[in-house]
Amino acid sequence: MSATKTIHGIYTDEELCLEGVKKIRANKVRIKDVFSPFPIHGLDPALGLPRTRIAICAFIYGITGTSLAILMTWFMMVHDWPQDIGGKPSMYYFMNWPAFIPVIFELTVFCAGHGMAITFFLRSWILPGVSPKNPDPRTTDDRFLILIEAKSEDEAKIVSMLRETGADEVNVK
Repeated sequence: MSATKTIHGIYTDEELCLEGVKKIRANKVRIKDVFSPFPIHGLDPALGLPRTRIAICAFIYGITGTSLAILMTWFMMVHDWPQDIGGKPSMYYFMNWPAFIPVIFELTVFCAGHGMAITFFLRSWILPGVSPKNPDPRTTDDRFLILIEAKSEDEAKIVSMLRETGADEVNVK
């Protein structure tokens, strides 16, 4: 039985890293993850990742905010404390809804923004007290890392492939 090795290919340029990902995937090597200090355009398709469902979450959070805003404005301005403001009758919601559009818009954006931030933190597991998953702290500054888990017999082939693609550093753990 062969042991599994973790191989890190560290790059200084995002274009070299992207080309390295493409060449490594073309040779049927599975890349576990890529760490980068900023998003690299075209990396998701190069890794073969499917589209995320994050837009669906944003829509749901926005609809929740819209619903809460409509309920809130109806309850406050029609049901609980109706007032005659500027001669406008307040006994029916549909008579005054244009005045509530800014409130509805703002609460929609508020709920969508906060929901997305919370989703990001939970999905990325960036919470207080959680140890980071980043294998090399330089990837938060100016380095790009390709992380590959492979069998011991494939180690030499993968290391040479990483060096051919322009990796400045290759570490085997």
